[in-house]
Amino acid sequence: MIDKKLYGTATVGTKGQVVIPSDAREQLNIKPGDRLYVVGSCERQWVGFIKEEQLRELVSHLTDNIEQYKDLLQD
Repeated sequence: MIDKKLYGTATVGTKGQVVIPSDAREQLNIKPGDRLYVVGSCERQWVGFIKEEQLRELVSHLTDNIEQYKDLLQD
């Protein structure tokens, strides 16, 4: 099943703030006080957010398996 969804639009305010649409916050379990990291590409002109706990899990997974990645690259 494809779990990607377009939640609508958000407008950047004069202070650079963005309001995440309520249905996105509900479905993605984003609560007040959650830390979101901003990611993007200047070259391709895109921006996105990742919740802090998901970023921690990703970094943990990558670093836990670093030796396996090194072995793959050497083969």
